[in-house]
Amino acid sequence: MQIKKGDKVKVITGTAKGSEGTVLSADKVSNKVTVEGVNVSPKKTRDPRTGKVTATMIAKPIDASNVKKM
Repeated sequence: MQIKKGDKVKVITGTAKGSEGTVLSADKVSNKVTVEGVNVSPKKTRDPRTGKVTATMIAKPIDASNVKKM
């Protein structure tokens, strides 16, 4: 895999086609990369002391074959 952490990439297929971002992490074993701002979903956590729920957006990995190095 030629894509490394910190590279600028462009998504070439999928729902986020045309999006650009930097690689946050690259996994050579599963051939997946996590791109900043692409394939994000909310993760809800509850504070055990107050019971307040907070939602944070986390980026999920996509296949390395779906991105192109710029």
